[in-house]
Amino acid sequence: MSVHVGARHQVVVIGSGFGGLFAAKRLRRADVEVTVIARTTHHLFQPLLYQVATGILSEGEIAPATREVLRRQRNSRVLLGEVTGIDLATRTVTSETVLGETTTAYDSLVVAAGSTQSYFGNDHFAEYAPGLKSIDDALELRGRIFGAFELAELSEDHAQVDRLLTFAVIGAGPTGVEMAGQIAELARRALPGNFRRIDPRTARVVLVDGADAVLGSFGGKLPAQAAAHLKRLGVEVQLGAMVVDVDSGGLVVQDADGRQRRIPAVTKVWAAGVAASPLGRQLAEQSGAELDRAGRIRVLPDLTLPGHPEVFVVGDMAAQDLPGVAQVAIQGARYAADAVRARLTGKSPAGPFRYHDKGNMATISRFSAVAEIGPVRMVGFLAWLMWLAVHLVYIIGFKSRLTTLLHWVVSFLGSGRSERTATSQQVAARTALTQLGRPGPTGPDRLLRESAEASVASRRA
Repeated sequence: MSVHVGARHQVVVIGSGFGGLFAAKRLRRADVEVTVIARTTHHLFQPLLYQVATGILSEGEIAPATREVLRRQRNSRVLLGEVTGIDLATRTVTSETVLGETTTAYDSLVVAAGSTQSYFGNDHFAEYAPGLKSIDDALELRGRIFGAFELAELSEDHAQVDRLLTFAVIGAGPTGVEMAGQIAELARRALPGNFRRIDPRTARVVLVDGADAVLGSFGGKLPAQAAAHLKRLGVEVQLGAMVVDVDSGGLVVQDADGRQRRIPAVTKVWAAGVAASPLGRQLAEQSGAELDRAGRIRVLPDLTLPGHPEVFVVGDMAAQDLPGVAQVAIQGARYAADAVRARLTGKSPAGPFRYHDKGNMATISRFSAVAEIGPVRMVGFLAWLMWLAVHLVYIIGFKSRLTTLLHWVVSFLGSGRSERTATSQQVAARTALTQLGRPGPTGPDRLLRESAEASVASRRA
């Protein structure tokens, strides 16, 4: 199936994350037609995924429907599909769904396909240690975390209870620190009194990283202060410990002295690394651009591909020696959209892309966060209030902001978690889909397509 090109300039945006959505919205008053192609139907506010996983927020609050967000933007449309091919010569994008392939032509292209979890060549770890990059990941982890407490309540084997009540978080960056802190608070504040045989406060939370500091991207004393606060929460911070194996019952780490040891833990969370979308390799092969070790593509100073000024690459896919945070994607997307508008109106280019660093923030627990804004570094309650305000501003939609604020009041001022529901389907679905194959013509999409075709054929008969 082909999507026909209209008379106006056609801008195709790949991805509905921060880069994709902000690029599309920036073009709302431009004389262009915008087509957003994404593999999901929602825009994901990824920094709050850990709160979905630990029962603070529902998935709907951080993942509004993309169509709903863009419903009043008359020059935009949204297409569901996983982009499998970009042809720079013919200026077309190929995407796939259960109904087959769709080819969309473009005059300008904004590639904001984001990143995936990286297991550094050990992809088999994913079966036992989910990452935290999608709603599916967060819901699976919610089921695993709360399910571990439920199974521990049933078990009479003390060794098994210990394994069930040990939670290992691999990676001490912002995601790992936030996840470890919230699991510790869940065990020590939210769940005590809910069980009769076990005491959730005895749960062991282990934060593991091969680096020598938590929050290594932060400066000054913030990493040491964050580590000290985690320890006060009861989190075991194990640095200089590289994970060399993961299985259903635990993980094996190698310390700096070369010795290996095993940490028995049923629930593992992988927050150790990211890899750019595989679309980057396609673009590199066709344009001659270089890829870095994470699969990010080396773009020109104006975020375009060498020899292809009509193609912009923004966010986690672009190798720019910038942090992999939402602000980089947002500012890059706005820059690309402004460049498209300038070209159409005959204006001079704005010059190279310049990132305005608005700082780094990470929560450690309720009422405590770390913040680094220019030369200002702070830790504690004031940093936490700043974190709350910034995240509320960037959550899409008034309703989502309001319900998020209400859930935060319940969880932070009280001790409850309002989103504790988890199903067996949520826990097992990601692994089942992986076993079926990657979504596309040879994976679950093929099975669904064959089922749909068979259904249509039977009706005709």
